[in-house]
Amino acid sequence: MFKKGTKLYSISNNKCPRCHEGDFYAKKGIFRFKNLLKLNDNCSHCDLKYMMEPSFFYGAMYVNYGLTVAVSVATFIISKVIIGLTVNQSFLSIIAALIIFIPIGLRLSRLIWINMFVSYDKKFDKKN
Repeated sequence: MFKKGTKLYSISNNKCPRCHEGDFYAKKGIFRFKNLLKLNDNCSHCDLKYMMEPSFFYGAMYVNYGLTVAVSVATFIISKVIIGLTVNQSFLSIIAALIIFIPIGLRLSRLIWINMFVSYDKKFDKKN
């Protein structure tokens, strides 16, 4: 969907932000809660260390907050304005949407966070 070499490619395909080849998360399933946030230590292709420093992914909480607000606003607009639900029904739909979004948002926020600091590098595209 997105062209290789863009940050959106890395985020949407669960790939290393530097080489876009190795997987970022160890397990592919989003709804396997046991291994939800289990990421690989290093990229299998370019050997990028994902945990660059202790507590590196604490900043992903801010990204997750922004994603949560965006989902909440979009759900409210859809349920209240477009569908025409009451305010209480709209808030219940927001709660339901956020519960479903939890695993997706947690993984997505980490991918977005690391892509803010690591850019694609063509020299790591092919295995050295």
